[in-house]
Amino acid sequence: MDDRGILELLQAMVRAPSHPGVPRQEEAAAGALAAYLRGRGVPAELVEVREGRPNVLATVEGRRPGPHLLFCGHLDTVPPNAGSSADPFAATVGNGRVFGRGTVDMKGALAAMAGALVDIRESGGLGSGRVTLAAVVDEEMESLGAEAFIRSGFKADGAIIGEPTENRVAVGHKGLEWLEVGFMGKAAHGSTPEAGISAISAAAHFITLVETELAPSFERRRDPVLGPPAINMGTIEGGQQPSMVAADCRLHLDRRWVTTETIEQVFDDIEALLARVREARPGLKTKLSRMPDGMATMLHGPLLIDRGHPLVVSALAAFGDIGLTAPETTVFKAWTDGALLSREAGIPTLVWGPGALELAHSAEESLPTEELHQAARLYAAAARRFTATR
Repeated sequence: MDDRGILELLQAMVRAPSHPGVPRQEEAAAGALAAYLRGRGVPAELVEVREGRPNVLATVEGRRPGPHLLFCGHLDTVPPNAGSSADPFAATVGNGRVFGRGTVDMKGALAAMAGALVDIRESGGLGSGRVTLAAVVDEEMESLGAEAFIRSGFKADGAIIGEPTENRVAVGHKGLEWLEVGFMGKAAHGSTPEAGISAISAAAHFITLVETELAPSFERRRDPVLGPPAINMGTIEGGQQPSMVAADCRLHLDRRWVTTETIEQVFDDIEALLARVREARPGLKTKLSRMPDGMATMLHGPLLIDRGHPLVVSALAAFGDIGLTAPETTVFKAWTDGALLSREAGIPTLVWGPGALELAHSAEESLPTEELHQAARLYAAAARRFTATR
């Protein structure tokens, strides 16, 4: 396998910043990926989702009909960390690691997937089936790239999302909702708080109900694989100055939900608590809504694949193919585009990629080169197995 080429591809993509605020955000990274594939005989197509923001699609065809496997990952990253002393786009290599923004989340996996496609082509191709790589835009924001890809009508028999699992096979993750809760009270002078309705006090009441009643109740909805739901209060803002009763307050919260729940329950739980807060403060108004930019149109639900699915079996068997012992399957802690592929396109999907999630979005983001090259070999082995299944 072309280990040097895979590492150089990752470096080229890291050196092409693709975070929000970069003009034509993912275009340069997409171009580097497409050039690598085309230069090694794998046709690659750039499909614009927005101006200057293309998905990259590449396919290796087998000699006979058979299962279709999708490799999928995202080209965008979060911005560099403020105050970082190291250049996040230098893509330097040292002590067996490659450093920089996107190495873990998740240009490393894209480089490994591209290397797997090249290896399959150069080693005689597939006996049956086909493998497609889709590198999509905008996963960190609204998943515009994945939504466009799904709406194109793409179908496959299985998909691998290359988010960082330290090369352990993850069989699912929780769903994700970013919600805004607004509290609208009544302003008054700080010396006569009884004349107003404090939106901040209302928010505090709501938070107390969440922490003492809603969150503890989640254990009763525990998913056997994904675990219990979760809720986190991310930001709060309200009021104007100390001498005024706050007339408004806004909470932004993160709600992780599981297969034992419905999206209606997610909203109903919160609305029931808000009703109690309003009842305790006549005249208070509240509003619950999805946060802008949290998603485009498709529901960000949970992902789960059966451990006995041929894709999971093929992925685990791939370890033996390269001389390793397969670790136990795991669950991915964050959300991925895999939920859209699974729920909206009906493609059984797992999460599997190099790198530690704890280093994603951090100033210390880096990826072991050995893990990068191991991922490429695992992807290629799993693809050969899966496309040969009947």
